[in-house]
Amino acid sequence: MILNRIKRHKRIRAKIHGTTERPRLCVFRSNKHIYAQLIDDDKNKIILSAKDLELKIGKQESSNNKDAAFKIGELIAKKAQEKKISEIVFDRGGYKYHGKIKALAEGARKGGLKF
Repeated sequence: MILNRIKRHKRIRAKIHGTTERPRLCVFRSNKHIYAQLIDDDKNKIILSAKDLELKIGKQESSNNKDAAFKIGELIAKKAQEKKISEIVFDRGGYKYHGKIKALAEGARKGGLKF
């Protein structure tokens, strides 16, 4: 199953490329957490990142759900706006576009990023 995701990710990465003006929003989802990074592929640099560990989540709330993913999307959009980045290329990382990945993308759109 992981090998299938890696194959999908390689196939996606062959088609998309992030630049300084339009960086790549790369998403990684583990069993417990979700991470997002804006990457400039021309310079091979990570511009900024966000993760659910940065959110102030109480003991009752889980960081492993769609609400947390939506907040991560909004957080990365806010950080990108501070660096004057408004357009991105979305890299779903080989994951299907539903659930947490879709919630993160919708949060980034709501925060002002254009895909």
